[in-house]
Amino acid sequence: MNDRRLRVAVAVSVVLVAIWAGARLYVTQTSLHGGIPLPAGQASTADPGEVEAWPHPKIPARLPAFTLSDLAGQPTPITRWSGKSLVINFWATWCAPCRREIPLLQSLAAEWAARDVTVVGIAVDYRDKVRDFAREFKIDYPLLIGEQDALDVAAQFGMDSPAFPFTVFTDQRGEVVALFVGELHRPQADLILSVVQNLNQNRVQLPEAKRSIADGLAAILNNRAG
Repeated sequence: MNDRRLRVAVAVSVVLVAIWAGARLYVTQTSLHGGIPLPAGQASTADPGEVEAWPHPKIPARLPAFTLSDLAGQPTPITRWSGKSLVINFWATWCAPCRREIPLLQSLAAEWAARDVTVVGIAVDYRDKVRDFAREFKIDYPLLIGEQDALDVAAQFGMDSPAFPFTVFTDQRGEVVALFVGELHRPQADLILSVVQNLNQNRVQLPEAKRSIADGLAAILNNRAG
């Protein structure tokens, strides 16, 4: 296996569950053996001080310009969905939390389409595997695919050593509103998208929207812990 394929196959050795918009950092860990993820979701035993010392991604203010191939192999620029709020989900077929997210992402794509929200999956994986997976699970939202080029896109969002899955939320102006690392669940998705909707309707400004998301996600996690 060459270096590029190896990097793709083992890009995720730790799954972070974190909110990078000013909230505290929470972690779950998973290990890989031969490119196959073992069951995830166990609480990390890492010391909190050590976790806080981990580098935070440098999230861009606006959606970077990039192009990746679609399922048919056609180069597709992300600007194809200009004017839409985007839910950009980075995933891989061999990532267990990524697979669990797909039904939620399909629901979000259907429920929010009328409000100009588009879900775009970016698979850091091999094209044939993604095609088979998409067919099996009947994924009907747009999928882009890449190996090193998809990792390069992840790096544009500050994820130089990406933990999958992670999801980027933008408003209709192309501003990056939130980056959620880890498996996305319904409460977090509904919260973020409702704030994005308020932002699109000029009910809030971007700094207030980010604070609202951070506070809301922290409250969800605290309620779960309670």
